[in-house]
Amino acid sequence: MKTIFKIIAATFLLAVLATEETFGQQLPQFSQYIFNGLHINPGYAGYKQEAYIQSTYRSQWINFPGAPETFTVTADLSANEGAMGFGASFLSDNLGPAKTTSGLLTYAYRIQTGTKSHLGLGVSAGFSQYSIDGSMLDPNDYPDSEIPDGRINLTTPNLNTGLFFNTDRFYAGFSVYNMIGKKALEKEDVALAYHDFHFYLTAGAIVDFGQLVKFKPSFLIREVKGAPTNYDINAMFLFVDRIWVGGSYRSNMKIWNDNLPENLNNRNAVAAIVEIFATKRLRLGYAYDQNLNVLSNYRNNSHELSVGYYITPRTAVMKNQRWF
Repeated sequence: MKTIFKIIAATFLLAVLATEETFGQQLPQFSQYIFNGLHINPGYAGYKQEAYIQSTYRSQWINFPGAPETFTVTADLSANEGAMGFGASFLSDNLGPAKTTSGLLTYAYRIQTGTKSHLGLGVSAGFSQYSIDGSMLDPNDYPDSEIPDGRINLTTPNLNTGLFFNTDRFYAGFSVYNMIGKKALEKEDVALAYHDFHFYLTAGAIVDFGQLVKFKPSFLIREVKGAPTNYDINAMFLFVDRIWVGGSYRSNMKIWNDNLPENLNNRNAVAAIVEIFATKRLRLGYAYDQNLNVLSNYRNNSHELSVGYYITPRTAVMKNQRWF
């Protein structure tokens, strides 16, 4: 069993070395996280103060063998006049023969700190299952006793916490993911960076550009042991309260990890993002990521689709608009 899960760890490591990216050692990334904070912060639950369900599908590095494919479904609910938030999320992430499946339930308590400001304290708990399908591996010497004939699974508990502060024009959040569960992996002699502590710091604001246009700058910083510090810089424009158009620049920098290899590329990708309210309840999103590293020569770019639905009726223009 220990050998089997060493193969899982090796699969993630090979993905990093082969592409000169850093994402193989981090939780799955989403370009459209700026419209669904539950992907990175349990303290976000209940912020919208409306029942909202969203599904996201991301296909990364198209046509690249074993490239990541990620699918998520999240539900964001509010109760007690917005004082409490509830959430649920499901994630399926495939990377070659390795697969990760997780399910989480989220609770957030929202404290009103001012006339137009709130602080959400959230926690999410659930499980993560790591598996590898030996039938997808092609050993140099066949048969290889170290490779399983079928799929092998390992399940571990998971716990995440987060703080989310917002006013009607500004937000900031800090969260920690994968706080428990690594010991269960270490018992099998596995130390996946995928299940290491992940730290997220984010902030953004809304600025009026006249009556019909608004500008939303934001950033996200991700930190995990064994990888450079990742950051996203985002710029989105909102037209007539219905159409979001903008983009992101994603890169990394070495701050705490001084012993990382020098050949890790400091340029990762740019993304073009569009989000529209197709109806009063239906929200559609698309992101296209263009690589700025060695993969740019192979045109193995990424596509991300999202569909969101407000269970309760809403209008495109609200007195208390949920910008974030």
